[in-house]
Amino acid sequence: MGPVRTELMWQAVVDAVEVASDAVPGEGLNVLDLGGGTGSDAVRLAHLGHRVTVVDPSPDALASLHRRGVEAGLEHTVRGIQGDAADLLDHVEQSSIDLVICHGVLEHVDDPGQALATVATVLRPGGHASVVVSGRNAAVTARALAGDFIAAQTLLGTTSTTWDTQTMGPRRFVLEEVQELLGAHGFVTVATNGLRVFADLVPSAIVDTEPGARDALYALERLVRTSSDFTSLSAGLQSIARLDLNSAPSDTGGKHAAL
Repeated sequence: MGPVRTELMWQAVVDAVEVASDAVPGEGLNVLDLGGGTGSDAVRLAHLGHRVTVVDPSPDALASLHRRGVEAGLEHTVRGIQGDAADLLDHVEQSSIDLVICHGVLEHVDDPGQALATVATVLRPGGHASVVVSGRNAAVTARALAGDFIAAQTLLGTTSTTWDTQTMGPRRFVLEEVQELLGAHGFVTVATNGLRVFADLVPSAIVDTEPGARDALYALERLVRTSSDFTSLSAGLQSIARLDLNSAPSDTGGKHAAL
Protein backbone atom coordinates (compact mmCIF):
# COMPACT_ATOMS: atom_id res chain seq x y z
CA MET A 1 0.00 0.00 0.00
CA GLY A 2 1.20 3.53 -0.82
CA PRO A 3 0.78 6.56 1.43
CA VAL A 4 -2.52 6.40 3.31
CA ARG A 5 -3.67 9.75 1.92
CA THR A 6 -3.03 8.61 -1.67
CA GLU A 7 -4.84 5.30 -1.20
CA LEU A 8 -7.82 6.99 0.44
CA MET A 9 -8.16 9.37 -2.49
CA TRP A 10 -7.89 6.49 -4.96
CA GLN A 11 -10.54 4.56 -3.03
CA ALA A 12 -12.83 7.58 -3.36
CA VAL A 13 -12.50 7.20 -7.13
CA VAL A 14 -13.25 3.48 -6.89
CA ASP A 15 -16.32 4.17 -4.75
CA ALA A 16 -17.63 6.58 -7.39
CA VAL A 17 -16.97 4.11 -10.20
CA GLU A 18 -18.88 1.39 -8.36
CA VAL A 19 -21.92 3.66 -7.99
CA ALA A 20 -21.79 4.84 -11.61
CA SER A 21 -21.26 1.31 -12.97
CA ASP A 22 -24.57 0.15 -11.50
CA ALA A 23 -26.26 2.44 -14.02
CA VAL A 24 -24.17 1.15 -16.96
CA PRO A 25 -24.07 -2.62 -16.44
CA GLY A 26 -21.83 -4.88 -18.47
CA GLU A 27 -19.54 -2.29 -20.02
CA GLY A 28 -16.82 0.16 -19.10
CA LEU A 29 -17.56 3.78 -18.35
CA ASN A 30 -16.73 6.94 -20.25
CA VAL A 31 -14.96 8.83 -17.46
CA LEU A 32 -13.87 12.46 -17.42
CA ASP A 33 -11.22 13.32 -14.83
CA LEU A 34 -11.40 17.09 -14.50
CA GLY A 35 -8.12 18.46 -13.19
CA GLY A 36 -6.69 14.93 -13.30
CA GLY A 37 -3.06 16.08 -13.49
CA THR A 38 -0.47 13.45 -14.35
CA GLY A 39 -3.09 10.73 -14.59
CA SER A 40 -2.17 8.26 -11.88
CA ASP A 41 -5.89 7.65 -11.25
CA ALA A 42 -6.73 7.72 -14.95
CA VAL A 43 -4.30 4.93 -15.80
CA ARG A 44 -5.54 2.81 -12.92
CA LEU A 45 -9.11 3.33 -14.14
CA ALA A 46 -8.13 2.34 -17.68
CA HIS A 47 -6.60 -0.84 -16.27
CA LEU A 48 -10.06 -1.59 -14.89
CA GLY A 49 -11.57 -1.35 -18.38
CA HIS A 50 -12.81 2.25 -18.49
CA ARG A 51 -12.19 4.92 -21.12
CA VAL A 52 -10.74 8.01 -19.47
CA THR A 53 -10.28 11.59 -20.63
CA VAL A 54 -8.18 13.88 -18.43
CA VAL A 55 -8.73 17.63 -18.77
CA ASP A 56 -6.02 19.66 -17.05
CA PRO A 57 -4.50 23.11 -17.63
CA SER A 58 -0.88 21.98 -17.18
CA PRO A 59 0.98 20.83 -20.32
CA ASP A 60 3.69 19.27 -18.14
CA ALA A 61 1.12 17.19 -16.27
CA LEU A 62 -0.45 16.06 -19.54
CA ALA A 63 2.97 15.07 -20.88
CA SER A 64 3.44 12.87 -17.82
CA LEU A 65 -0.05 11.44 -18.38
CA HIS A 66 0.87 10.54 -21.97
CA ARG A 67 4.04 8.79 -20.82
CA ARG A 68 2.09 6.85 -18.20
CA GLY A 69 -0.44 5.74 -20.78
CA VAL A 70 2.19 4.64 -23.29
CA GLU A 71 4.21 2.76 -20.68
CA ALA A 72 1.06 0.95 -19.55
CA GLY A 73 -0.02 0.19 -23.13
CA LEU A 74 -3.22 2.15 -22.55
CA GLU A 75 -2.68 5.16 -24.80
CA HIS A 76 -5.87 4.31 -26.72
CA THR A 77 -8.10 4.36 -23.62
CA VAL A 78 -6.48 7.28 -21.76
CA ARG A 79 -6.13 10.68 -23.36
CA GLY A 80 -5.30 14.15 -22.13
CA ILE A 81 -6.70 17.53 -23.14
CA GLN A 82 -5.32 20.88 -22.07
CA GLY A 83 -8.17 22.89 -20.57
CA ASP A 84 -10.20 23.46 -17.44
CA ALA A 85 -13.77 23.82 -16.22
CA ALA A 86 -14.17 27.16 -17.99
CA ASP A 87 -13.57 25.81 -21.52
CA LEU A 88 -14.64 22.21 -20.99
CA LEU A 89 -17.38 22.41 -23.60
CA ASP A 90 -14.80 23.32 -26.24
CA HIS A 91 -13.35 19.83 -25.84
CA VAL A 92 -16.04 17.43 -24.60
CA GLU A 93 -19.37 16.71 -26.25
CA GLN A 94 -22.59 17.32 -24.35
CA SER A 95 -24.25 14.30 -22.72
CA SER A 96 -21.30 12.02 -23.57
CA ILE A 97 -19.87 11.15 -20.15
CA ASP A 98 -20.98 8.50 -17.65
CA LEU A 99 -18.89 9.72 -14.71
CA VAL A 100 -17.09 12.99 -13.99
CA ILE A 101 -14.34 12.91 -11.38
CA CYS A 102 -14.21 16.44 -9.98
CA HIS A 103 -11.74 16.12 -7.12
CA GLY A 104 -9.95 19.19 -5.78
CA VAL A 105 -11.43 21.52 -8.40
CA LEU A 106 -14.19 23.60 -6.80
CA GLU A 107 -11.73 25.01 -4.27
CA HIS A 108 -9.86 26.82 -7.04
CA VAL A 109 -12.40 27.92 -9.68
CA ASP A 110 -13.86 31.42 -9.70
CA ASP A 111 -17.44 30.14 -9.74
CA PRO A 112 -18.10 26.63 -8.33
CA GLY A 113 -21.73 26.76 -9.46
CA GLN A 114 -20.76 27.46 -13.06
CA ALA A 115 -18.25 24.63 -12.95
CA LEU A 116 -20.96 22.20 -11.81
CA ALA A 117 -23.32 23.50 -14.49
CA THR A 118 -20.69 22.63 -17.09
CA VAL A 119 -20.14 19.21 -15.54
CA ALA A 120 -23.89 18.60 -15.75
CA THR A 121 -23.85 19.52 -19.44
CA VAL A 122 -21.23 16.94 -20.43
CA LEU A 123 -22.90 14.18 -18.39
CA ARG A 124 -25.55 12.01 -19.94
CA PRO A 125 -28.90 12.16 -18.07
CA GLY A 126 -28.60 9.73 -15.19
CA GLY A 127 -24.80 9.99 -15.24
CA HIS A 128 -22.81 10.60 -12.09
CA ALA A 129 -20.33 13.09 -10.69
CA SER A 130 -17.93 12.57 -7.82
CA VAL A 131 -17.08 15.86 -6.15
CA VAL A 132 -14.35 16.09 -3.52
CA VAL A 133 -13.66 19.37 -1.78
CA SER A 134 -11.57 20.47 1.19
CA GLY A 135 -13.48 20.54 4.47
CA ARG A 136 -13.72 23.86 6.28
CA ASN A 137 -14.17 22.38 9.77
CA ALA A 138 -10.96 20.38 9.35
CA ALA A 139 -9.13 23.57 8.40
CA VAL A 140 -10.52 25.30 11.49
CA THR A 141 -9.32 22.43 13.66
CA ALA A 142 -5.86 22.44 12.06
CA ARG A 143 -5.46 26.18 12.63
CA ALA A 144 -6.58 25.89 16.25
CA LEU A 145 -4.23 22.98 16.96
CA ALA A 146 -1.40 25.05 15.50
CA GLY A 147 -2.23 27.88 17.90
CA ASP A 148 -3.49 30.25 15.18
CA PHE A 149 -6.79 31.00 16.87
CA ILE A 150 -7.53 34.19 14.92
CA ALA A 151 -7.27 32.34 11.60
CA ALA A 152 -9.49 29.58 13.01
CA GLN A 153 -12.15 32.14 13.90
CA THR A 154 -11.92 33.73 10.45
CA LEU A 155 -12.39 30.38 8.71
CA LEU A 156 -15.26 29.49 11.01
CA GLY A 157 -17.10 32.70 10.15
CA THR A 158 -16.65 32.45 6.36
CA THR A 159 -18.85 30.48 3.95
CA SER A 160 -17.91 29.09 0.56
CA THR A 161 -19.88 31.89 -1.09
CA THR A 162 -18.18 34.69 0.87
CA TRP A 163 -14.72 33.14 0.57
CA ASP A 164 -12.03 35.37 -0.95
CA THR A 165 -9.56 33.06 -2.69
CA GLN A 166 -7.19 35.97 -3.32
CA THR A 167 -6.58 36.56 0.38
CA MET A 168 -7.60 33.25 1.97
CA GLY A 169 -6.31 30.71 -0.52
CA PRO A 170 -8.30 27.74 -1.84
CA ARG A 171 -11.96 27.70 -0.88
CA ARG A 172 -13.18 25.42 1.93
CA PHE A 173 -16.64 23.89 2.25
CA VAL A 174 -19.00 22.20 4.65
CA LEU A 175 -21.02 19.29 3.31
CA GLU A 176 -24.33 21.15 3.23
CA GLU A 177 -22.87 23.80 0.92
CA VAL A 178 -21.71 21.16 -1.57
CA GLN A 179 -25.07 19.40 -1.54
CA GLU A 180 -26.88 22.71 -2.06
CA LEU A 181 -24.67 23.49 -5.05
CA LEU A 182 -25.24 20.06 -6.54
CA GLY A 183 -29.00 20.28 -6.04
CA ALA A 184 -29.12 23.69 -7.70
CA HIS A 185 -27.59 22.22 -10.86
CA GLY A 186 -29.79 19.17 -11.33
CA PHE A 187 -27.95 16.61 -9.18
CA VAL A 188 -29.28 14.23 -6.57
CA THR A 189 -26.70 13.23 -3.97
CA VAL A 190 -26.63 9.45 -3.55
CA ALA A 191 -23.61 9.00 -1.25
CA THR A 192 -21.33 11.08 0.94
CA ASN A 193 -17.97 10.10 2.40
CA GLY A 194 -15.52 11.70 4.75
CA LEU A 195 -11.93 11.45 3.50
CA ARG A 196 -8.89 11.78 5.76
CA VAL A 197 -10.67 12.17 9.07
CA PHE A 198 -7.48 11.26 10.92
CA ALA A 199 -4.80 10.78 8.26
CA ASP A 200 -3.78 14.45 8.12
CA LEU A 201 -3.53 14.67 11.92
CA VAL A 202 -1.55 11.52 12.74
CA PRO A 203 2.24 12.15 12.75
CA SER A 204 3.96 10.42 9.85
CA ALA A 205 6.55 9.05 12.28
CA ILE A 206 3.84 6.87 13.82
CA VAL A 207 2.42 5.69 10.51
CA ASP A 208 5.82 4.95 8.97
CA THR A 209 7.52 3.27 11.93
CA GLU A 210 4.89 1.47 13.99
CA PRO A 211 4.31 -2.08 12.65
CA GLY A 212 0.84 -2.35 11.12
CA ALA A 213 0.01 1.31 11.76
CA ARG A 214 -0.47 2.19 8.08
CA ASP A 215 -2.96 -0.61 7.44
CA ALA A 216 -4.77 0.03 10.72
CA LEU A 217 -5.13 3.75 9.97
CA TYR A 218 -6.46 3.00 6.49
CA ALA A 219 -8.98 0.53 7.94
CA LEU A 220 -10.09 3.09 10.54
CA GLU A 221 -10.59 5.73 7.86
CA ARG A 222 -12.69 3.37 5.80
CA LEU A 223 -14.73 2.47 8.87
CA VAL A 224 -15.69 6.05 9.75
CA ARG A 225 -16.00 7.49 6.23
CA THR A 226 -19.83 7.24 6.19
CA SER A 227 -20.38 8.29 9.80
CA SER A 228 -22.07 11.68 10.06
CA ASP A 229 -20.38 12.12 13.44
CA PHE A 230 -16.98 12.21 11.72
CA THR A 231 -17.69 13.44 8.19
CA SER A 232 -17.97 17.05 9.27
CA LEU A 233 -14.39 16.89 10.58
CA SER A 234 -12.92 15.34 7.44
CA ALA A 235 -10.18 17.09 5.53
CA GLY A 236 -11.88 15.92 2.33
CA LEU A 237 -15.63 15.79 1.67
CA GLN A 238 -16.89 13.50 -1.10
CA SER A 239 -20.34 13.73 -2.64
CA ILE A 240 -21.34 11.21 -5.29
CA ALA A 241 -24.34 12.57 -7.17
CA ARG A 242 -26.57 11.48 -10.03
CA LEU A 243 -27.73 13.90 -12.72
CA ASP A 244 -31.51 13.95 -12.65
CA LEU A 245 -33.02 12.22 -15.67
CA ASN A 246 -35.18 15.29 -16.27
CA SER A 247 -32.18 17.60 -16.44
CA ALA A 248 -31.45 18.78 -19.96
CA PRO A 249 -28.07 20.16 -20.98
CA SER A 250 -28.08 23.93 -21.21
CA ASP A 251 -26.50 25.75 -24.12
CA THR A 252 -23.58 27.51 -22.44
CA GLY A 253 -21.95 28.38 -25.75
CA GLY A 254 -18.71 27.29 -27.32
CA LYS A 255 -17.90 24.64 -29.86
CA HIS A 256 -18.39 21.00 -28.96
CA ALA A 257 -15.86 18.47 -30.15
CA ALA A 258 -16.59 14.76 -30.01
CA LEU A 259 -15.17 12.89 -27.04
